[in-house]
Amino acid sequence: MNFPQIQIRTTKAILGLNIEKPIQHIEQPKADLHIEQPPATITISSKPARLTIDQSKAWSDMGLIGPLASTRKFAEEGHQAWLEGIARRAQEGDQLMKIENGGNAIAAISAEKGLHPYKKLGIKFIPSVNSVDIDYQPGYLDIKIDRNKPIIDVKVNKPIHEYKPGDVSGYMIQYPSIKIDVKY
Repeated sequence: MNFPQIQIRTTKAILGLNIEKPIQHIEQPKADLHIEQPPATITISSKPARLTIDQSKAWSDMGLIGPLASTRKFAEEGHQAWLEGIARRAQEGDQLMKIENGGNAIAAISAEKGLHPYKKLGIKFIPSVNSVDIDYQPGYLDIKIDRNKPIIDVKVNKPIHEYKPGDVSGYMIQYPSIKIDVKY
């Protein structure tokens, strides 16, 4: 006995895809940077040291003096010697004037002029101790530095982002089908 047979034939669906890829572009511009360094401010104040050496007394002790001082000294000595000479002659004149009172005035005057006192013997330091005056006034130096901070100006630029989305579309390459046959 023959039984009827059912034959089923199917065709698969084939789906096609159109794919358009997305496009993305990202760019990061550099930051705008401006840096400026002002120079430091330097203030210097100073007073020079002062050294004073006065050796005029030492030169004077050695007999070496300047022309103005020597002229003044010799003028004073000459004036003093002149006054002493006048006083001595006046005294001698008074002694000779009073010769009648007795005494031997001429012999006394001769004895005074003829005898010279002995010079003292001793050691003399030339120049004398502490004859050079030294004076020192110290100076100073003050340095003040004021540093100036740098001036930094930064402008951050936002990134440039361009995006074009992709697209996917489908289409049928082959439609599905079912075919049923009955055979006897």
